[in-house]
Amino acid sequence: MRTALTDLTGVRHPIVQTGMGWVSGPRLVTATGRAGALGILASATMSPEQLRSAVREVRSRTDAPFGVNLRADAGDARERVRIIVEEGVRVASFALAPSRELIAELKDAGVVVVPSVGARRHAEKVAAWGADAVIVQGGEGGGHTGEVATTVLLPQVVDAVDIPVVAAGGFHDGRGLVAALAYGAAGVAMGTRFLLTSDSTVPDAVKARYLAATVKDITLTSAVDGLPHRMLRTEMVAALESAGRLRSLSQAVRRASHFRRISGLSLPRMVRDGLAMRHGKDLSWSQVLLAANTPMLLRSAMVDGRTDAGIMASGQVAALIEDLPSVAELVARIMAEADEALAALLDPYAAHRHPQDRTAAPGPSGAEGTPVDPPPDDRGAVAGPSGA
Repeated sequence: MRTALTDLTGVRHPIVQTGMGWVSGPRLVTATGRAGALGILASATMSPEQLRSAVREVRSRTDAPFGVNLRADAGDARERVRIIVEEGVRVASFALAPSRELIAELKDAGVVVVPSVGARRHAEKVAAWGADAVIVQGGEGGGHTGEVATTVLLPQVVDAVDIPVVAAGGFHDGRGLVAALAYGAAGVAMGTRFLLTSDSTVPDAVKARYLAATVKDITLTSAVDGLPHRMLRTEMVAALESAGRLRSLSQAVRRASHFRRISGLSLPRMVRDGLAMRHGKDLSWSQVLLAANTPMLLRSAMVDGRTDAGIMASGQVAALIEDLPSVAELVARIMAEADEALAALLDPYAAHRHPQDRTAAPGPSGAEGTPVDPPPDDRGAVAGPSGA
């Protein structure tokens, strides 16, 4: 399936596996590339040295195009951009809108720049600054997310910019891909669906928690770092939502101390990172510290398997996911479902025909054949497009 996204990035299928901290490592990105989709390494939970090593590991396993996700507000963002350029990474994506200077630096090196946004004005801004494409995440998406649903935000952005738009938030199958294409998107980006594959390194107990989740188990909360954050409702989330300011600060300091030992970051650096993530919000000091060590809270669940002590970012679509296919099986299934959905749109009554009659019906391209009347509805009359 050729779209503006596949032409831009060189992948076979218009599907993007998003950069998820502690999840989108070399194993998942390699599997995604081999399956013909675009895998994105999550660098926010890696040191610069680990990022360079991860890029080289993926390249040693596949020659498929892949990308790296960056935090535009990180203090070492420019150093990470340099690594991307030096290592010849094909795509750079950003969790927040990058500066005009970072976009220019990457584009001058031939890197495809694809920021993620949650508002039309942000898409217009990065497009004006030279971004090659944009990932638009609606409120259904996991992690930090906005309030506007994908079905409202996506057409807004498609109509507002002249670069390829990739739809994110609420996608997990071929029907969703076709729906996104119908809105004018060039493809879809998925996080939770790729997290729930056999190629994901997330512990089995954590995957089981996701698979058991219902729509009511997936919440949008600001208790973690003061910003809207969609995740599974866990013991940790409940504790943060019920804790007062002093208790929250005590918990934040304790977790920050643990994160410092693992990450090697100084407390002043953590505070600076936390303040950078405020984005003009009036956050408490506990939220500033939690914002800085959110990676630690993610690690507790996604690496250590501590569903009671970590946070589990999740799109609402987790409530629809029931299996753990390999990435190869998932991508192949999505594309087969997309083909079936497109065929059904072009010939909506095919499923009701006798198999021997289906070949006689006109094909999608208008090829000659013997039309077959659609089945009558319950009242004996053929239902038209308007239901008349």
